[in-house]
Amino acid sequence: MMFVKTPDEVSAMIVEQMKKRRKEGKLTQEQLSRKAGVSLGSLKRFETSGEISLRSLIKLAIALGCEDDFSSLFAKKQYSSIQEILDENI
Repeated sequence: MMFVKTPDEVSAMIVEQMKKRRKEGKLTQEQLSRKAGVSLGSLKRFETSGEISLRSLIKLAIALGCEDDFSSLFAKKQYSSIQEILDENI
């Protein structure tokens, strides 16, 4: 059975991952906004509501060194067995 997340759930997950990366890098919101070239207001709005432009999200990812994470965003799923393929098509 496939579990489908809502857009709000996916957004919340991305926000939490980005905040975690920011804090691991010991960056304040102000420091990250300057480093990324994103307004502080946009960053604060993103961290509270999940709302941000794609361009600003990419800028934040580059500033945090995680832009390569986007390469797997729409990557083709890899299967490890024929059974996995069959199970997915049920």
